[in-house]
Amino acid sequence: MKKIIAAGGLVLNEANELLMIFRRKKWDLPKGKLDEGESIETCALREVKEETGLQTLKLEKFINTTLHIYTDLHLNQDVKKETHWFKMYAPNNQPLIPQLIEGIEKIEWVDNKNLHDKLQNSYPNIVEIIEELKKLS
Repeated sequence: MKKIIAAGGLVLNEANELLMIFRRKKWDLPKGKLDEGESIETCALREVKEETGLQTLKLEKFINTTLHIYTDLHLNQDVKKETHWFKMYAPNNQPLIPQLIEGIEKIEWVDNKNLHDKLQNSYPNIVEIIEELKKLS
């Protein structure tokens, strides 16, 4: 089985809202594949910036790694994806620009009151990593 290494961010703003993206009819977090020769931290920052349009972004600390398996329709094979997650901070006065080429339709800052509803339409590994973030806070 092919293995992909990826990194992403759980980005919080000054109001402690979490940045979430909407893609493929699910709420998700910004993340992406590690480029050759790139550090996992650099990958996480790059991917969050590319997918959201954020320019001012601070990596704070490593949270954990998630694993999931999916079918790559282009390769017609199962892929194991290992994603390294980092807590990040970004001021919310920045424009949010969804990376349309990656299928991102919306980007929102989500407060704790509305987080539960978003997680009802998300992936199990996203719910899991957000719960880990809450434990750290």
